[in-house]
Amino acid sequence: MNLIAWVVLGLLAGAIAKAIYPGYQSGGILSTLLLGVVGAFVGGTLVNLLQTGTFTLTSATLSIPGLFVAVLGAIIAIFLYYRFSHRAL
Repeated sequence: MNLIAWVVLGLLAGAIAKAIYPGYQSGGILSTLLLGVVGAFVGGTLVNLLQTGTFTLTSATLSIPGLFVAVLGAIIAIFLYYRFSHRAL
């Protein structure tokens, strides 16, 4: 059951982040899922760091606040990807 929750959270967070972030992000459903899962880890880790002051890899849960954190993490992941992968000539 936990795997299904990860898939649902990843798809929702990735799709919302792609819709919010300006510009075109290529990729299909698999990249959207991966983006959402990475966003859940980034967001969960950042929230844990802000709340406790310790750096621990954690993820967001399948809830409304967890979805919000995962979307913020996915937006950060999109920003970092485009910041470090596309170089100006």
